[in-house]
Amino acid sequence: MPRGKFTSHKGRNRRFTNPEELEEERRRDEQKKWRKQKNESGSDEEEEATGSGDKRISEEGSSGSEDESSDEDDSKVKGVSNLIEIENPNRAQRKSKKITTLKADAEPEKPQLSRREREEIEKQRAQAHYQKLHAEGKTDQARADLARLAIIRQQREEAQKRREIEKKEKEEAAKQKTAQTQKALGKK
Repeated sequence: MPRGKFTSHKGRNRRFTNPEELEEERRRDEQKKWRKQKNESGSDEEEEATGSGDKRISEEGSSGSEDESSDEDDSKVKGVSNLIEIENPNRAQRKSKKITTLKADAEPEKPQLSRREREEIEKQRAQAHYQKLHAEGKTDQARADLARLAIIRQQREEAQKRREIEKKEKEEAAKQKTAQTQKALGKK
């Protein structure tokens, strides 16, 4: 038989259930059904009358039926739910509060913020504070911006003066040219 990645279950040893195990399982199932019927009818006489099966099963059955009968008085529970203690906060009944404790608890506390929310709020506050200082011109960046603006204004004023001077020179040059042409033509 090939061994490796692609092997199948065919041809391997098979395990068959022992007939004694099957008979034992059948007896357990019968006892469970009988217990359910007995518990529903509520007669204790039938429990004493049973003698079939192993002693171990009968001992388990009698102790189990006593536990089940006491649990059934509270409420019928299936499975292992009666063994597991459930602590569900939504399921718990609210206890009544005293007036003295209510007055002490009347002052509502601020809701606890998560770390990310706190950091976000601090970041927004810092940014607003920085913008305020920046508008007043008290930050380094604002000072640098104001210095750049002053330099640019100065350059623009100088450029404006130069343009005015050039404009005046052009006008004078044009006047002189017209005056020379007029003189050459002899009109004046």
